[in-house]
Amino acid sequence: MSASPDTPEVVDPAAASPVAPGLGDQYDTYARQHRARLFGMWVFLVSELLIFAGLFSLYAAYRAEYGADFAAGIEHNNATYGTINTLVLITSSFTVAAAVHAVRGGRTRTAARLLYVTIAIGAVFLVIKGLEYSTHLHEGFAPGPYYSNTELPQFGARMFFTLYYIATGLHGLHVVVGLGLLAFVAWKAHRLRYDEYHHVGVEMAGLYWHLVDVIWIFLWPVLYLMG
Repeated sequence: MSASPDTPEVVDPAAASPVAPGLGDQYDTYARQHRARLFGMWVFLVSELLIFAGLFSLYAAYRAEYGADFAAGIEHNNATYGTINTLVLITSSFTVAAAVHAVRGGRTRTAARLLYVTIAIGAVFLVIKGLEYSTHLHEGFAPGPYYSNTELPQFGARMFFTLYYIATGLHGLHVVVGLGLLAFVAWKAHRLRYDEYHHVGVEMAGLYWHLVDVIWIFLWPVLYLMG
């Protein structure tokens, strides 16, 4: 049944938004397109977790074989650095979650400012990690064939620090990628390219940053506390 001429036409506010992106041919509404993009992001995040699951499995196998050497290696890690960086990332997850909440409420400029704060906090994480790497290298705790520490010459200690650099280095790469994503969506938010109807980019970048946080929360006890 067709609407009568006197019935006002219902306008989808998402479609009428000035920042509305193109609607894919396979979607009938922006809401469905939004959900599909978030679902795709979740699938990607699960695939990223599988990479680190393999690393944790490898670590567990070597630790079972060289438990004492791994414990000695952990004792030479600076738990203070690791704990501070844990608090740093937890704080950054709070600010990025606040940014998502702000943009959902239409406060796009506030979201941009919170994203910039998140980027600054993430940069602090990298600085602290760089200081820790510098200390390790100075003491001879280098990866693979570059290991030269004489206090812990055992093969197990060498393997611990090799896995330490692989795991933290891969995580650091994810931090750098996450900061790039946050900078991109922060710039778009500052230019008011998002609103309360269209902000999936901020949500996807936020999910990626939460992944970075969750991975570190698992790395922290394994590499710093379980000595």
